Amino acid sequence: MISKKDSIISEYTQEEASKLFSDSKIKEYRGHREKVHTVAWNCDGRRLASGSVDKTARIWTPHRGTDVRYSVELRGHTDSVDQLDWDPTHADRLATASCDRTVRLWDQRTGKCTTTVQTQGENINICWSPDGNHIAVGDKNDTVSIIDTRTFEIVDQQVNNVEVNEISWNTSGDLFYLTTGQGTIKIFDYPSFKLLHTLRAHTANCYCIEIDPRGRYLAAGSADATVSLWDLESYTCLRSFTELRWPVRTISFSYDGQFLASASEDSYVDISHVRLGQSVKHIDCSAAMNTVAWHPFEYHLAFAGDEKASDGSYAGNFKIWSASASLSS
Repeated sequence: MISKKDSIISEYTQEEASKLFSDSKIKEYRGHREKVHTVAWNCDGRRLASGSVDKTARIWTPHRGTDVRYSVELRGHTDSVDQLDWDPTHADRLATASCDRTVRLWDQRTGKCTTTVQTQGENINICWSPDGNHIAVGDKNDTVSIIDTRTFEIVDQQVNNVEVNEISWNTSGDLFYLTTGQGTIKIFDYPSFKLLHTLRAHTANCYCIEIDPRGRYLAAGSADATVSLWDLESYTCLRSFTELRWPVRTISFSYDGQFLASASEDSYVDISHVRLGQSVKHIDCSAAMNTVAWHPFEYHLAFAGDEKASDGSYAGNFKIWSASASLSS
């Protein structure tokens, strides 16, 4: 029905979505020695990167198989790799953020670090601007630093007086968002960082944020166990998703913006129909989840968390769930 990112998108009904997701498969990938904090697909969907508490990242080629031999280990960080992001304009360039106060850029073709940028704080989140020219990195001191990827210099720093949990640009790159410990979403003009709006989104800490790839919606997940959905033209809250029972740690829109995955300490990852606001699939898991990420143009969902191996140690794994329509891709 829908196979490529630029195809004409037909809206699934609730019944169609439930049927689509009823037939699915899960594959497990193990390559880390500690729990995985972050996963992300590159822009052409051929590679997936994972970052771990074990101080490494890995680049995988999922369609080749689950064996660790189909991955490349990225070494260099001296502390946990808490988040990573691919250049949206270049399928081979990856950025990693670490608590070791550095951001590293990697070329997946060689598996080598091409640049190391020193930062002032312990980095916990990172995102790439849509044009590929800037990287934003947030640290535990609630400072957001902007790195120019042409000079690899920090060209701006925004010190915040509130707890900052996650950051993102909009799809055109002229707005910048951050979620706060006060349950709000702050919206800034970019690059001036003039505050335009403060959305009072949740009654508790607002942990994660995601922009619909089609540029229509903003979603935010909170410690109040809900995900709020906002119209990006009017900044009105359209609906809330209440399928989870624990603080929402991570969210991700499907490539067509029709489905929203969310996860927490619940024993499942929820997939909900965005327009209808109803759950269409629960993906079972055995531990709290740290990260979910939809493929850029197929119904593949990568997810990872605190799963344990049979000996009680962290499994160091992530999984990819695939809907029936995507199994042959």
